Amino acid sequence: MRGKGVLQASFELEVPFFDVDMMTVVWHGHYIKYLEQARCLLLDRIGHGYTQMFESGYAWPVIDLQVRYVKPARFGQQLRVTADLIEWENRLKIHYLVCDAASGERLTRASTIQVAVEVHSMEMQLASPRVFTDAVERTLAAKPA
Repeated sequence: MRGKGVLQASFELEVPFFDVDMMTVVWHGHYIKYLEQARCLLLDRIGHGYTQMFESGYAWPVIDLQVRYVKPARFGQQLRVTADLIEWENRLKIHYLVCDAASGERLTRASTIQVAVEVHSMEMQLASPRVFTDAVERTLAAKPA
């Protein structure tokens, strides 16, 4: 079991019909959409979502994605998707957990790694931009104990 990150965000959703295949199982590619929704909530919690990232002059492409499908999610099932901030100083690493909302049973776990790229030069940064790390540090400082 992986430990929790320093910051976390989660949401619940009911699996819609248009996300499932003919066996009423969520098509594997739709999980990436769920992860993105959780990541956006986490970045918004930090106060540095994609709009703020781009306005600060940086893009944050995903350079690595790993997904472990443990059990299938099915049409109509209520899911909880959680994103945990693991690393932020040199790269953005987030762990995800997709669970059945009622039972807490783990269905899928994943992780992504993103790096900062300076928009104008398209150069990858070896450290996260100060504007981003400052936003994380402010959020951590304001976090209740």
